[in-house]
Amino acid sequence: MSTPLLEQISFELKSLQGSMLEASARFQDRISELAPVNINSARNLIHYLVLRNTAAQDLQYQLHELGLSSLASCESHTLRQIQVTLERLGVEINSPCPCTMTFGAQKIEDGRERLFGPKAADWSNSVMVTFDKSFLDQPEWILRLMQNGMTVARINCAHDDEKTWIQLVQAIRKVSKESGLSCAIHVDLAGPKLRTLLLKKGKSAGRVKLEPGQSLWLSDSGAGFSGKDVVISPQEEGVIGSLKVGERVYMDDGLILCRVEKMTDRGAKLLVERVSTKKFQLKNEKGMNFPDSSLAIPSLTEYDESCLSFVANYADTVGFSFVRMPSDIELLRDKLSKRTDREIPIILKIETREAVEHLPDLLLEGMRSPDFGVMIARGDLAVEVGFERLVEIQEEISWLCEAAHVPVIWATQVLESLHKSGVATRAEITDAGRAALAECIMINKGPHTLEVLRSLREIAHKSRAQKIKNRLIFRPLKIAERFFEVNK
Repeated sequence: MSTPLLEQISFELKSLQGSMLEASARFQDRISELAPVNINSARNLIHYLVLRNTAAQDLQYQLHELGLSSLASCESHTLRQIQVTLERLGVEINSPCPCTMTFGAQKIEDGRERLFGPKAADWSNSVMVTFDKSFLDQPEWILRLMQNGMTVARINCAHDDEKTWIQLVQAIRKVSKESGLSCAIHVDLAGPKLRTLLLKKGKSAGRVKLEPGQSLWLSDSGAGFSGKDVVISPQEEGVIGSLKVGERVYMDDGLILCRVEKMTDRGAKLLVERVSTKKFQLKNEKGMNFPDSSLAIPSLTEYDESCLSFVANYADTVGFSFVRMPSDIELLRDKLSKRTDREIPIILKIETREAVEHLPDLLLEGMRSPDFGVMIARGDLAVEVGFERLVEIQEEISWLCEAAHVPVIWATQVLESLHKSGVATRAEITDAGRAALAECIMINKGPHTLEVLRSLREIAHKSRAQKIKNRLIFRPLKIAERFFEVNK
């Protein structure tokens, strides 16, 4: 163990410590506006962003070789981990950071319980199950779900109606009261519904054949087109005017890829680049994604606003679909405050490229309230960031949330094959192992939901036991770089 190497490591750690203290001081005015309970968490987030804006790989390797902490699991207590390592090197720390590993872990767990209630017996996570009107005919099924680990019921405002939602809440609370089992109510706002609507060719059948190399149009109306033209409306005003030549447009969960070829007064002309469906067909009501575009549409729609009275009266938490900017959170918070004196925790659904890019700012805005959470909504997110980048991005979201001490919901297609067919794929089991490290797991309703819950419970036990074994290499993150660029 050479003295020059120790001196170099100490110098680099002190430099990191100085950068973190300088950054948190620079953001002090912003931090002081947050809920008092979140002050230390906000500072820790800033400290972690400094670390992830630094090329620290060589330092990590050197620390590991010397038998010291490589900083690999320091998300929840970044500055304190650096200070502890410096202390091992004989450096005196005059003002130890209060955000320790124990503090961070407890803050996340306390937040999870306030959002989702107590965990079910023998579970290390909370579990959210999606409800619909079919549950009204089977109250015994609600009881079985609670007995097998469900502690949160999700009502999706994109489906059914307010009368049905109220009946679902009443049924859930009745079973909860009679059984003594806790079950929170989570309400998801629908958000903008960017879905296909055929206006010309294929209109009567509700479907149209598409092939690579073919042209089609995006338009808010069919005016000016012939019956031979494929014309699609995204069913939201402001979308088409936001597009630029060269930008990608995905349809049907990313199975169809188009690119904007030309912008005209009639609409946007698209070129079909890829069709990954066997029948080469596009149907009505298929999802649309615009990953390269900044869409001039509100995150909180008029329909969402019409649902807020129900949210105010019945929800324990509310899911904010399509959130993109801190101002979106401020708007929803303001709208809710006019309907109830209760502060309903907001769950930020991260499902767009813009939400990923602005995640640090979204987290800081969320910290104005004592409690909030994040849902990694992997369905639209995969299309928005690219399927090949989903693993990378979902991990980055998870790391930043842990640094901010924010509970995370892992959502979309968890054990989907098991849900539908009764048999899980090997890849799904691996994915479920990662899902089990989140504070809450969201699953959909299906014929094999009880089997999914039983499998998740076993997977969660094993995955949680091994969580501390992960060792991360800290390459710089674009999210961190962008945060400091924007907030110079």
